[in-house]
Amino acid sequence: GQGFRGCATTARKPDEYAYIKMILNAKVYDVCKRTELHHAPSLSATTGNKVLLKREDQQSVYSFKLRGAYNKIVNLTPEQKARGICACSAGNHAQGVAYAASALGISAKIFMPSIAPSVKVNSVRRFVNEQSEVILEGNNYDEAAAATMRCVEEEGRVLVHPFDDPLVIAGQGTIGKEILEQTTAEEVDAVFCCVGGGGLLSGVGAFLKMMKPSIKVIGVEARDAAGMTESLRQNEVVELSQVGLFADGAAVRRVGDETFRLCQMYVDEMITVSTDDICAAIKDSFLDTRVVMEPAGALAVAGLKKYAQMYSCKGNTFVAVCSGANMDFDRLRFVSERADQSETLVAVQIPERSGSFIELYKKIYPRSVTEFSYRISGDTASIFMSFQATSQEDQASVMSSLVKAGYEPLDLHENELAKTHGRHLVGGRAPAALTEEEGLFSFDFPEKPGALLRFLEHLPKSFNVSLFHYRSHGADVARVLVGLQVPVKLRGEFRDYLAYLVSKGYSWREETENEVYCRFLLQPVEANMSGRSRPRRPPPLTLMGSSVDYI
Repeated sequence: GQGFRGCATTARKPDEYAYIKMILNAKVYDVCKRTELHHAPSLSATTGNKVLLKREDQQSVYSFKLRGAYNKIVNLTPEQKARGICACSAGNHAQGVAYAASALGISAKIFMPSIAPSVKVNSVRRFVNEQSEVILEGNNYDEAAAATMRCVEEEGRVLVHPFDDPLVIAGQGTIGKEILEQTTAEEVDAVFCCVGGGGLLSGVGAFLKMMKPSIKVIGVEARDAAGMTESLRQNEVVELSQVGLFADGAAVRRVGDETFRLCQMYVDEMITVSTDDICAAIKDSFLDTRVVMEPAGALAVAGLKKYAQMYSCKGNTFVAVCSGANMDFDRLRFVSERADQSETLVAVQIPERSGSFIELYKKIYPRSVTEFSYRISGDTASIFMSFQATSQEDQASVMSSLVKAGYEPLDLHENELAKTHGRHLVGGRAPAALTEEEGLFSFDFPEKPGALLRFLEHLPKSFNVSLFHYRSHGADVARVLVGLQVPVKLRGEFRDYLAYLVSKGYSWREETENEVYCRFLLQPVEANMSGRSRPRRPPPLTLMGSSVDYI
């Protein structure tokens, strides 16, 4: 969101010594925990550096935001507390304000956009007291923020800004104090913080640079929401025209005036990362903590990994502030899809003939093929597939092998259209002349190394494959959709083949009469008497619809 302007500039700005005093005297421990500095063995091994994770997901509201919100509210005068407070947030700051207001018995009005995810709205409502309320207002963050400012003017409530306030910044700065207290036995080389409006980075940076200036302070932003990066580059606060919302906890169009001033003084470098980098960092963090960080919560880890790779760092000690774990469950499917950076997405071309699939697969084996999509077209077959390489060198070796074999591979691992849409749209309707003897079948078999290769080896060369779709989802069962062209004279042999598969532990179901097949995968026939075209439905190849009838 855009945030509120002017909050930090209406009063005299604290100097660096004042911030140290404010951080040392912050009253956050009335409600906040001194979170763990967690050694991350997997990330350490991957990067070649000692990686420590500052676990702000351990707070009662599952994010660091409680520190700043409480420190601001507890320092209000009795008269201000009596007037009540208000705040605007799409998530973590709202939870921190609600929790702090309840702990102090203060009335709070918390504005959230009407489109805010219900899981976050319900989380805020869980913390509010009887004097407080959550108000859904506006279709976006800016409209909710405007309603919040009207509430300030009309009711005289005190605004608790999410980042551009000295007391909020000081509250977040207590994380820097704890990092120094928890690393007395080692030399920390750099601390990485996520950046939305800049409250966390400026607070942690101010304390670390005043107390131990040898530690590098590095901010991390999503590439499509890099407000602080752009502001520091232009030497003035820049308002972005729009921001990406994947890391919604750090999706801010305009950073704070005070946070910008402090970041100019104390931040050594800014790193920007992609959505795929963030997803991979969520997975990496999970492997070391068994906690699923939210996208903004994993930003620092993503930045740490990128920094170590950019500068070929080895043997350093790095700290990443894991800022929150308020993950929307519905996002996990997307995160899982994009987190595996060992997966290489490619398009290749193979001859339209029997045996081509297995020849292609053997160029990649023993590496796992995690996706395979194809639909007959009458031309050279275009295959959309992905495989897992063990390293960048291994990936390059496979691509070189495919080139030498004449497959003309197209690397799609940075092609957003391919990853978001193309992989789901490959194929389409096949020409009617090529599907007259086609049957569509789904097969299930145990998902284990080499299972797809064995399935391809079982396919009789006398049956032409006209459609193939496979995607690994990490389940215990692999599901493959196959179109097979079976001439009438070979129907008996085909039924024997299905019986053989059942004996090997495979199950199958014929989908030739499925409406999805008819509507989306078959070319419509010519107009009938009514003048309307309709898909041509080939007759089923089996009298029994599935392998259940064979058992």
